[in-house]
Amino acid sequence: MPSVTDSPVADVAVIVVSTNEAHWLEPCLSTVFEHAGDATLDVVVVDNSSTDGTRELVETKFPEARVVTCPNRGFAHANNRGAMTCTARYVLFLNPDTEMADGTFGDLVAELDRRPEIGMAGVRQYTADGTLYPTIRNFPSVTRALGDAFGAERLRARPNWMGERELDMSRYASESVCDWVSGSFMFCRREALFSAGLMDERFFLDQEEPDLCLRFHRAGWQVLYTTTMSIVHHWGKAGVRPRMVAQNAYTRRQYARKHFSAPRRAAYMTAVFAGHAIRAAAPARGNPSDAEAVRSGAVWAMKTLVSRQPVYAEPPPTAIAAPSR
Repeated sequence: MPSVTDSPVADVAVIVVSTNEAHWLEPCLSTVFEHAGDATLDVVVVDNSSTDGTRELVETKFPEARVVTCPNRGFAHANNRGAMTCTARYVLFLNPDTEMADGTFGDLVAELDRRPEIGMAGVRQYTADGTLYPTIRNFPSVTRALGDAFGAERLRARPNWMGERELDMSRYASESVCDWVSGSFMFCRREALFSAGLMDERFFLDQEEPDLCLRFHRAGWQVLYTTTMSIVHHWGKAGVRPRMVAQNAYTRRQYARKHFSAPRRAAYMTAVFAGHAIRAAAPARGNPSDAEAVRSGAVWAMKTLVSRQPVYAEPPPTAIAAPSR
């Protein structure tokens, strides 16, 4: 039997948000329990206004887990609602389209227990076809936005000031302290999470991860990429989604308004707009339907940046938002 508890001494609270993603939950939750190791788990599925039977599936097939229901006010809002119900020593924000592959939560807990300076950890991730996926990230900046706009990812040995993603795949063979890690698996020390503040609910979807990690750093915690565990993330399952491209552009403006000075913000947003303009004029070669999706997403993103209108509904005014320092 998996080691599961809802007691105040649980080692790890696993928060999984489902917005009509019940079809991913069975493999995700099955592997979560299989990889508990000697850690006690409090598994919470946040039913984010789903209509696909999320609650029924969890209650029927995973009675060890709990279900928290909330209105859909965004990814950050749903994760916060789950975290607020937990008292575990560590909180894992986990995407539903993931499966644990190697290592155990007991191993990860033991590692962070030995290293009190680590506030958050991300792990090695593979795509469904077994490809190692780059999840180590650098904080957004003007030069990184320019590098990404002009395709600097194609350059060998690209310096990290020219792009947000760490594309030197040799770095994923060993642990490293980094700026931020992919939000599909964010393993947080409870003390660090509540000292830095929960996710900023003004980010409806996207950019809540670099914002959260930046606040961890400012609160004196380190963010670690570790090879202690590995997961499969079914990333890109729906291909290029123009709406998500536009949403990313909108939340980058939110991030810049929160963390950048006015001159730096203007330069950053100019670089972001330039990147979308380039992709609208010359989308990458490949499948024609993918190219059209890239073009459509870029055009939608530019319109969003000009209009400054949200792609999704704005979160309520009571949203949690840790102040920027």
